[in-house]
Amino acid sequence: MSAFLDKMRRRGGRYLGVRSAPVRPARGVFSLSFDDIPVTAWTEACPILKEHGIAATYYVAGGLSGGENLGLPQFSTDHLQQLFAAGHEVGCHTFGHTSALAVSPEAYAADLERNAVWVAERLDGHVMTTFAYPYGDVSVRAKAVVAQRFALARGVRDGVNAGSADRANMQAIGLESRRLPGYDLEGLMAETAARKGWLIAYGHDVMDRPTPYGCTPADLDRVIRLAKAAGLDIQPVGQAWRRMAA
Repeated sequence: MSAFLDKMRRRGGRYLGVRSAPVRPARGVFSLSFDDIPVTAWTEACPILKEHGIAATYYVAGGLSGGENLGLPQFSTDHLQQLFAAGHEVGCHTFGHTSALAVSPEAYAADLERNAVWVAERLDGHVMTTFAYPYGDVSVRAKAVVAQRFALARGVRDGVNAGSADRANMQAIGLESRRLPGYDLEGLMAETAARKGWLIAYGHDVMDRPTPYGCTPADLDRVIRLAKAAGLDIQPVGQAWRRMAA
């Protein structure tokens, strides 16, 4: 019964509580994001991002710092400070990598606040403006909590954001070894360019033998090259949103 209720709550979060916002950039936009921040999302991704001259968004859960997740070592404070100093966006992923389906709205709000304080203490008062739901778990009540704090929230539902989108649950594609074979990446880039839309990608680890939730360095390089070949403007999530909102 619990699994069924969670499925219904996810479905409700997808279709209810929509906070519609226009997505009409001057030309198609592509944004890269990394969730949780396994160490390799910085150490292996950094040279590739630097080579291409682009910035990404890193969604941080402070409670994972210095620990392990999915059997992989997670970021340190030094890593977080390095990527922030390099011009990458730091966004919120809750403090405890908390599912919106597992706690009350009040507990979820407290977890967001704890992460805000944790990040601000380590990044000179930085205020995070965008959010990504851990596990992609979205509920109507969580969307309301998130919308009070963040300009934008990203989910994990496949698709290109174009015309208008739910700013409390933006669509995205997974740079994950379990998902990549099912995507027509060239087609998605072409669609984004033709519709003047916004394609957001999310991943986790970056290594030659990635987890099912990560990608290889070659995968990361390829998706950036495809975005450039399609003429897409590559920006971090927050920067892309601010430009569109303006």
